[in-house]
Amino acid sequence: MAARRGSTEFDAVVVGAGPNGLAAAVTLARAGLRVRVFEAADQAGGGASTRELTLPGFHHDVCSAVHPLAFESRFFREFGLRRRVEFAIPEVSFAHPLDGGRAGIAYRDLDRTAEALGADGRAYAGLLGPLVERSTRVADFTGSSLLRIPPDPVTAVAFGLRALEQGTPVWNARFREDAAPAMLVGVAAHTILHLPSLAAAGAGLALTTYAHAGGWPIPIGGSQSIIDALVDDLRAHGGDVVLEHPVTALAELPSAHATLLDVTPRALVRLAGDAMPDGYRRALERFRYGGGVAKVDFALSEPVPWADPDVRRAGTVHLGGTRAEVADAENEVDRGRLPDRPYVLVSQPSLFDPSRAPDGKHTLWTYTHVPAGSTADRQEAVIRQIERFAPGFRDTILAVSSRTAVDVERHNPNYPGGDIAAGAPTLWQMVRRPVLSTDPWRTPIPGVYLASASAVPGPGVHGLPGWYAARSALRHEFGTRALPDLSPRTGGSS
Repeated sequence: MAARRGSTEFDAVVVGAGPNGLAAAVTLARAGLRVRVFEAADQAGGGASTRELTLPGFHHDVCSAVHPLAFESRFFREFGLRRRVEFAIPEVSFAHPLDGGRAGIAYRDLDRTAEALGADGRAYAGLLGPLVERSTRVADFTGSSLLRIPPDPVTAVAFGLRALEQGTPVWNARFREDAAPAMLVGVAAHTILHLPSLAAAGAGLALTTYAHAGGWPIPIGGSQSIIDALVDDLRAHGGDVVLEHPVTALAELPSAHATLLDVTPRALVRLAGDAMPDGYRRALERFRYGGGVAKVDFALSEPVPWADPDVRRAGTVHLGGTRAEVADAENEVDRGRLPDRPYVLVSQPSLFDPSRAPDGKHTLWTYTHVPAGSTADRQEAVIRQIERFAPGFRDTILAVSSRTAVDVERHNPNYPGGDIAAGAPTLWQMVRRPVLSTDPWRTPIPGVYLASASAVPGPGVHGLPGWYAARSALRHEFGTRALPDLSPRTGGSS
């Protein structure tokens, strides 16, 4: 148990009940500390919440829906998430439809995927095979600060060489046909970055590795199930969450030895006010935010009628056509324009989790990338792109919830301009996130820590920025390097 010092109302307070804020709170509560979390919304979850957005009985994930890092994140492994939450793991992690009723199919089994790719199968397996064999080591390397010696240099080198290949204009040299490169770019495009680029390639390779290792899991009941597991554990160890409690200044918070903030650097500057040193303020003001998303959710009368029936088995579908088409669309967004044929990320969780919709009906989750701060409603553009690969889709629509990038930020202030990465995940900014430091979570304000996706290791539902921030706070504020046991079988420390 960490030692407590002095008299305060709490040992630690956390602002923001998203996955990172809750990861920090759980870690500190497991260390025996008195912890309280303040959340502005009426339910915990942030980017991992689930709500009825279209019709009664249709449960939609507000932001994240499919969780490639649920089994690979070191925090979730320590927390035993797989033992706490029921997941569906689709046989097909993702699919990438192409014109003419064809599609690239990414099975959990890499060999099966390669076999289906024909002439490019061997090249695809050669690219991914060494990473899939080391998937947990890949997760540990990419899920930690890049300002340290990699714990497994062999994995780091193998990963780096492949990112260099796929992140430069030679990215097509390995392949002869169109399906394999389209599959790879569909995953890299999650980053909302210029294509090709090293950062997009790195993120894409990591996610594709997990697709062929453990799969891309879908939590039964929605992403909210992950949040509920975190909140339940926090409460079981003496912590609590106060909802509908916005915080506008650090001075409003109760006294505590440590304050952990699941907010963006922009919000941190605002919360700290004059308490923030000028040099650190200037560094945070240089932090760059990325492109935004427009989110469109559907209530459907039946499953999406994909032209290629194998796509119907996929937990995630990437729309946009060939590698060149996807890159062109994403680079249009990067230039501040709306593409006519956008890249669209799609998931139909109700195929794997019947609790998401009334009997016989379905939910469909989609988003597309737009310039930051866009007020464009992309509902029709998304429907057209789905119709391109699933003729008749429009006839299945019962209701639609469409949000612009501005609406996305209004729902969650951690997404400035609709930036769901809480900061552009460029290579330099993944090293310097939010500042160049071996302990980027600790701020120069005494006792204050940044515990959001704007800190290392960046975006994704993995809880790692919060976990690292809590570990830093335990060292500096409570004088312990002992890591609390987070497993579901015990509440003790180790």
